[in-house]
Amino acid sequence: MTMEPALLKKMGHIALVTLNRPEARNSFSPEMLVRLAGHWEEVRDDANIRVAIVTGAGDKAFCSGADLGQLIPLINGARKPQNEWDQKILDDPNILAKGLLRTFDVTKPVIAAINGFAVAGGMELAQGTDMRIAADTAKLGVQEVKWAIFPGGGSTVRLPRQIPYARAMELLLTGDLISAQEAYDLGFLNRVVPQKQVLDAAFELAEKIAANGPIAVQAIRKSARECLGRPESEAMGMESRFAAPVFKTEDAREGPKAFMEKRKPNYKGR
Repeated sequence: MTMEPALLKKMGHIALVTLNRPEARNSFSPEMLVRLAGHWEEVRDDANIRVAIVTGAGDKAFCSGADLGQLIPLINGARKPQNEWDQKILDDPNILAKGLLRTFDVTKPVIAAINGFAVAGGMELAQGTDMRIAADTAKLGVQEVKWAIFPGGGSTVRLPRQIPYARAMELLLTGDLISAQEAYDLGFLNRVVPQKQVLDAAFELAEKIAANGPIAVQAIRKSARECLGRPESEAMGMESRFAAPVFKTEDAREGPKAFMEKRKPNYKGR
């Protein structure tokens, strides 16, 4: 496998993003984050891509968070930039947020295929995805508090929204890890499967989504994310605004027509 620390492979309408530092439990180095941010931009901008999957190389870790020897000392000023990747991180603070999907919207569904430990920033990247499938051997948690640092990749905002508040606070303030089964029971995961089946299960889900009308998929996703937590009356108005353009598309005519003609629809994303 190539030594680039973050890989992007396109297969039909599906993009596979792989965190590729298995020797370091796929921890975030400056180069990985810069490349990862670029991959997310490419996924967003490629009209042929309808769904993305993100996973980790190897069978030990999805992602163990920031590289404590490279990234954290760079960010807190304990070491000076040593190469172009370090400098890019310092020059553009948004790279970190983009790589972690903290504030950057890919606009398309993202599935996390959690093949092992998802810890700290790795857990925060998972929180930025829409659906999650994990190995039965995976452990998940936000451990920054154990190192006297802040989980600034979105955990204090997202985790209490994605699992019950009291359990979220326990994980945030103790830094404890939980099993994949516990994460599933909390509603954080869609499925728990044997380790060797994680990527296959993610692709199965991605293929189902990619077969649907892409404009409808993106609009439904946007509506669900942006209406979350808003008063119902406001959210209903927002939903109507997201829905209206979908009904005017070619795909919206093709879907019912294909159903009546008892054939598979041919969606073109327009």
